[in-house]
Amino acid sequence: MGNAKSQLYPEYAIILAMKVKELGEFRLIDRLNKMIADAGINKTSPHLILGIGDDAAAWQGDSSIQLATVDTMVQDVHFTPDTTTWQEVGWKSLAINISDIAAMGGLPHYALVALALPEDTDVENVVELYKGMIEIAKEFKIAIAGGNISRAPQVSVTITVLGSSPDNRILKRSNAKAGDVIAVTGYAGSAAAGLVMLTKKLKLEVKAARYLRNAFLHPMPRIEEGRLLVKHGITTAIDTSDGLVADLRHICEASQVSAKVNIEQVPINDVVKANFREDARQMALGGGEDYELLFTGSLEAINKVKKEAKCPVTVIGEITRGEAGKISLFDANGKTLKIDYMGWTHF
Repeated sequence: MGNAKSQLYPEYAIILAMKVKELGEFRLIDRLNKMIADAGINKTSPHLILGIGDDAAAWQGDSSIQLATVDTMVQDVHFTPDTTTWQEVGWKSLAINISDIAAMGGLPHYALVALALPEDTDVENVVELYKGMIEIAKEFKIAIAGGNISRAPQVSVTITVLGSSPDNRILKRSNAKAGDVIAVTGYAGSAAAGLVMLTKKLKLEVKAARYLRNAFLHPMPRIEEGRLLVKHGITTAIDTSDGLVADLRHICEASQVSAKVNIEQVPINDVVKANFREDARQMALGGGEDYELLFTGSLEAINKVKKEAKCPVTVIGEITRGEAGKISLFDANGKTLKIDYMGWTHF
């Protein structure tokens, strides 16, 4: 069997002998992307604008650019019943897909839901799951248009969201250039702090606990802010699902540039600072699932966004020439620093 695989894809002989955990999530995606590119199948779709490698796929429709994204939440990987309500799972499973559309500067329109459920799942739990989805669908005027249900050993929720860019302009990871400044919406590290609070069952003051729980389980996609970026000529963005440094690296690799980040400027909510002190900076730089928008552009354009945005917008660094994907972290004194954890990966 091993020899047959090697003969079918001889250029992947070494990789075919590896385990997924050895290759890693992003190298696996790169290999699959190369297989698709080598096969040439996407070339038969002349209207395709963006395929694998950005927050959403994009293609030219009859009247506007169409967007599509898909994501999965799996029990005991992305959530556990002892820390998360079913309604929160429903909200978040749709929110993380809407966030991808926000990162493209688009508007979400339709959702397709695929549920995998153990046969002894309580119907009440599924109803609560859908309550959460319906709640956020109403918030963003999204139709839940269909889906599928199948049996599985554990719960997983896979959602596809379809959207569009009304003005035919989208945000990409690959447009950053040297001289751009780097900015981020909201706060970094709040979701990571919320996860720690829930998993370690920390007892915090009520208001702080509510903020952190919502940050992790009830993220609010930045659709309005994504549209604002497009309005003011920003062309590069990503949502912070993997972590601020990791997602900035995605931009830099796609754009073939480097970046410098002033860690003193990275916005951290006072609740995180007060309750996690020395760990707050690590959470802000390496923690994922904040679903904020990280973007680059001219200082003039970003200042216009800051003026109109309803949430905080903070400049944290600049794009530079150099090794693609290299991120330099420095403090107020210009001293270069390192962090232990650089972001989420599945494998």
